Amino acid sequence: MSLYRDDFVHTYKIFWEVLCQKVRVYSQAVMCSGKHNHKDSAERSLGKIRGASQLRHAFKLLDADFFNDSKILEIAKGAKELNIPIYRANRKLVARENGGLHDPSVLIFNPEWTGKEAQGAPKRFSCPTLSDIQKPERDEDIAFMNVLELGHLIKTKQITSQELTRIFLHRLKRYNHVLESVVSVTEELAYDQAKRADELLGQGIFLGPLHGIPYGLKDIIAVPGYKTTWGSETFKDQVLNMEAWVYKRLKSAGAVLVGKLVTGSLAYDDIWFGGRTRNPWNIEEFTTGSSAGPAACTSAGMVPFAIGSETAGSMTYPAARCGVTALRPTFGTVGRTGVMSISESLDKLGPFCRTAADCAFILDVIRGQDPDDLSSRDISLHDPFSVDITKLTVGYLEDAEMEVVQVLQSMGVNVVPFKLNYTVDSVQGILNLTMDVDMLAHFDEWQRSGKDDAYEAQDQWPLELRRARIVPAVDYLQAQRARGKLIQEVRKNFMVDAFIGNATDWERVCMGNLVGMPVIVVPTGFKSISDPPSANSRRRTTITTGIYAPPQHDHIALALALAYQSVTDHHKQRPPIDDLGPDDFIPNPPRVMYPPRQLRL
Repeated sequence: MSLYRDDFVHTYKIFWEVLCQKVRVYSQAVMCSGKHNHKDSAERSLGKIRGASQLRHAFKLLDADFFNDSKILEIAKGAKELNIPIYRANRKLVARENGGLHDPSVLIFNPEWTGKEAQGAPKRFSCPTLSDIQKPERDEDIAFMNVLELGHLIKTKQITSQELTRIFLHRLKRYNHVLESVVSVTEELAYDQAKRADELLGQGIFLGPLHGIPYGLKDIIAVPGYKTTWGSETFKDQVLNMEAWVYKRLKSAGAVLVGKLVTGSLAYDDIWFGGRTRNPWNIEEFTTGSSAGPAACTSAGMVPFAIGSETAGSMTYPAARCGVTALRPTFGTVGRTGVMSISESLDKLGPFCRTAADCAFILDVIRGQDPDDLSSRDISLHDPFSVDITKLTVGYLEDAEMEVVQVLQSMGVNVVPFKLNYTVDSVQGILNLTMDVDMLAHFDEWQRSGKDDAYEAQDQWPLELRRARIVPAVDYLQAQRARGKLIQEVRKNFMVDAFIGNATDWERVCMGNLVGMPVIVVPTGFKSISDPPSANSRRRTTITTGIYAPPQHDHIALALALAYQSVTDHHKQRPPIDDLGPDDFIPNPPRVMYPPRQLRL
């Protein structure tokens, strides 16, 4: 009781002192004002007091209400006279357009742990050769072949690229009304590129494993002549007359673009202006994550592979939900010119595929330094097909799928229990603050002009970016310093060559993206869905795991996934989009109720 009384007395004394100070200010203003203007002067002084009090409330939102009244007024005067003109001049220079496509920041994040930059052009991966691969009779079976197998069919002229393109264009159109996973079918361009691939092969020119192979791009990646909608009602008619760097790389490798695939609106979760993308393994539920189209289309055999992006879970979540193999590479491995930007220090591009081998081929094609992306670099990766996994020590976390651990152990890998320790306890907050402020810098005009009022989910980007508007620059930089501390601690405690663990643990998603480390999501099995509509339903919940490696060691994660998939067949299974099972149907509206959307970028 005495402690409470003492606190009350102390608080009352502070209040009384502040009140007396304000009275003295008022009294001095009256006494010094002179006979004729004392009333005006007093009112001005009271106005200053009220103004300082109002500003103090604003300063509380910045966690900076420690200044006295005179300093607050001084800050306000300086901001009005100096800061705001600078802000406006800078916005006029670089913020007139949305999306962060131009004028990148000079603040560059480098995830390298050793401090050594790669010398010379990176060495290319070896490509395993196949034999005795015959063209299936059914288009359905062709659609679920992997990239290496399809490439063999093209190289041996068992099928033409134009025939293959026809198969996948048909599937894109057939299943899109169910999955809502395609924004634009690029039919004319696809046939032109397929024809060119066939002509080159007729001349004896084979460009490699992607020669003539159809694929899709997440619709934040620019392709001239086609809409790049960013999944948003506001930008649904936008055509960007620029070639994204990753699109150039795939085109030069002979790949055939058949579709622009769904991104969640402004690369946030799975809702877009045309609906919400569904999971082919259970089409009553949604994909989660903004790389919704690439995941769903790859899973459903609508494309052999697709390129998606991740800032915070946008590849790992939909890959896990849709049961496909996907590689989120080391930050900076793949150039991002021509791609809508959320955060220049977090955004990454990577492949969704049927197999880890496909991920390796595609990464090999799209990696390298993009001259217009200051964060990209020529990262020296070893050949994942040549890694001796018996020389590796691989940790497994408590949430690892033990079947993967046991399979790798049986193949000679040294597996050990592992926990990645670090003391930074604000990992999720660091990521959210970094991402939101960066995103707002790229969509400043969008917010100022009120376009955010038309956004598809008001509880997401609009709310987050309004909050980001008042993040002080000082605290943004403090977050980056905390991020640096996290990176140093993760580096120090990463005592294994790789580790296995859940790919969708939110803390781990945030940590991995802040550090810039690669992870490959690998299908490991299936289980029954909860509350199935009938006893014979063929719908399933996919089970996956993540294999994580240090930055610039993507080849280690790939090699382990290659080994696991060489003796298992979970990645070869097909979702039941044509045959749900006896007495199974999809009610409209769906019976499944979903919790509020979460951050999946």
